[in-house]
Amino acid sequence: MRRAVQKLLRARIAGVDEAGRGPLAGPVVAAAVILNARRPIFGLADSKTLPPEERTRLAILIRSRAIAWGVGWSDSEEIDSLNILQASLLAMRRAVMRLPLCPTHVQVDGNCPPRLADLLHGCTVETIIQGDAQVDAISAASILAKTFRDALMERMDAHYPGFDFAAHKGYGTPAHLAALKVHAPTPLHRVSFEPVRQALAALLSAP
Repeated sequence: MRRAVQKLLRARIAGVDEAGRGPLAGPVVAAAVILNARRPIFGLADSKTLPPEERTRLAILIRSRAIAWGVGWSDSEEIDSLNILQASLLAMRRAVMRLPLCPTHVQVDGNCPPRLADLLHGCTVETIIQGDAQVDAISAASILAKTFRDALMERMDAHYPGFDFAAHKGYGTPAHLAALKVHAPTPLHRVSFEPVRQALAALLSAP
C-alpha cells in the first residue's frame, strides 16, 4: 500500500482543457495543470458552473499551489484557417508544451486528444468526457483557461471600442450581434463563423 501511495505521489498527471470554442471573437485558450497532492485545492469544478469571483480566487490558488501549469492559445486567424476543433487541439498542445516539467500522464477533457506523442515520450494520454466536472486537474485547467481568456478579452475591449468585449468576452450575445450590424468586424473576429461572415458580407455589399 505504501509503495502504491508513493508511486501515485510521484506521478505527474496533467489535466488539460480549453475555453472559448463558441465565441465569435477572440482566441481559443487552453491550459494544462499538474496539481500537487500535498497542497489540495478545495472547490474545483467546471469553470462554467462557477461565478467569476470564485473562478478568480481559485485561479490564484491553482497558480500558487500547482506543481506546474501552462497556458496556450490559437488566435482567430488560426481558427479560421484550421477550424475551431483543430485550433482547440493546437492550443492544448501549446499549453502542454509550456509546462515547465514533463507529465507522466495527460487527462484531456472531451473525446479528442491533441497530438502529444512527439512531445512527451512515454507519457500516456486519456480523454474523459465531461472531465472538467469530474477530474480536479481538468477542472483546474478549465478555470485557468477561462480566467486567462476573460482577462485577455477585457484588455482587448479598450483596443476595439464599440463591441463591449469586456462584457460578453466575444460570445454571440444579442448586444454583440447588434454591434456587428453597426461596426466592421475586428481582427479578433472569426470570419469563418456565420454571424461574422454575414456581417462582413453586408459591409462589403453596402453602397
